[in-house]
Amino acid sequence: MSKDLTNSSLERKNILNNNFAIQEVYEQVGFYGIKFDGKYRFTRQQLAHYFEVDIRTIERIVENNKSELEQSGYEVFSGIRLRQFKEDVAGYLNKIKMHSDVSDIHVGDIVQLYANEIDGWTKAPQLSVFTYKAFLNIGMLLIGSEKAQKLRSAILDIVIDVLNKKLGGKTKYINQREEEFLPSAIREYNYRQEFTNALDYYIVENKFKYGQLTDKIYKSIFKENAKEYRQILKLNSKESVRSTMYSEVLDLIAGYENGYANFLKIEFEKFGRKLSLSEANSLFASYEQITEATLIPLREKARSLMASRDLAFRDALHEKLKEYVNVVSSEDYEKFLGERSMDLEKRLEDYKDVFKRLKDR
Repeated sequence: MSKDLTNSSLERKNILNNNFAIQEVYEQVGFYGIKFDGKYRFTRQQLAHYFEVDIRTIERIVENNKSELEQSGYEVFSGIRLRQFKEDVAGYLNKIKMHSDVSDIHVGDIVQLYANEIDGWTKAPQLSVFTYKAFLNIGMLLIGSEKAQKLRSAILDIVIDVLNKKLGGKTKYINQREEEFLPSAIREYNYRQEFTNALDYYIVENKFKYGQLTDKIYKSIFKENAKEYRQILKLNSKESVRSTMYSEVLDLIAGYENGYANFLKIEFEKFGRKLSLSEANSLFASYEQITEATLIPLREKARSLMASRDLAFRDALHEKLKEYVNVVSSEDYEKFLGERSMDLEKRLEDYKDVFKRLKDR
């Protein structure tokens, strides 16, 4: 799916929240600043120099996108904080002058950029300062700069490369890397058994009942039936739909299955007979209506997570959930790409003893 970073604040924020990709961008693209308060810092003049634009162009972007840039690390230093920053820069430059044998190939550029500016800071009451993320944010907003355009292209390539390296190209099953996936999948499997048993016990024999009522649950939760979901994620007929779902969606499906199965049981006992498929469909509508107030918050969360993660991780757009697409948090990137995430095969190995104990009960 084509992505225009200059027009999409959501795409920009998704990239800036992906600390794994940002680290790779830093290593590949470079542009090294001086570290202050744990982050690399740059000035407007340095950004203008890098992007080969007038400093007023940088100022205009800041003025038009101040809130977004502040979220990515743009600050205006003044008072004590400005004095500390000036002292740190001056100390760094003096240190470099005293160690002329420093071999870092980027040091010369840093020294020159700061040396050109530091004299002008002496009487300045405030100073606009950018973090590395804010620098990238400017590059994603800046139109008319060839270097900004190349930076955007590099960022998009790196984001894809990082995902492929982490997942081995298996973005379809990125959901399975989350710690909660396996427990949720096991819970949902058990409730699924209860659900299909209820369809057998309380609804007359009909080969369509499993598919129809499962689709009703899917459509109630995320507005798509199984066929539509398969098409969006490009699943073949042998691939399990639920093996690609996030833990929150599986938990909500399990809740629907358990609740509706109980509704069927109550109705069966009331009439003393099995229900027809049309009666079961009507009963599902009643179930939705009665549980609406309870399920709305869970359903809204599931829709937002599913739509947002699939767009960011799988490049898959759920058209019926477009209004629920939101920014993917840095916590989510850590959850699916970080140290605590892993392939399902490895997690199954870790759960082997648990499965054995359950089998031996």
